[in-house]
Amino acid sequence: MPTRSWTTRVSTSWNFIGRSQVEIEQARADWATGSRFGEVKGYDGGPLAAPALPPVPLKPRGRVR
Repeated sequence: MPTRSWTTRVSTSWNFIGRSQVEIEQARADWATGSRFGEVKGYDGGPLAAPALPPVPLKPRGRVR
């Protein structure tokens, strides 16, 4: 399976990955409203709530190639 390398640094929070804090915040909001991510078939429970984002800016990680 081919791998794809990141060309920019990324931030992560919980299971969200983005190129900026704004992308992480949007992904978290989309998760909470159910507007962007699919459902897990066969799981009887409701969706897990994403934890609150930390009260500090997220730090981008990784290396730029």
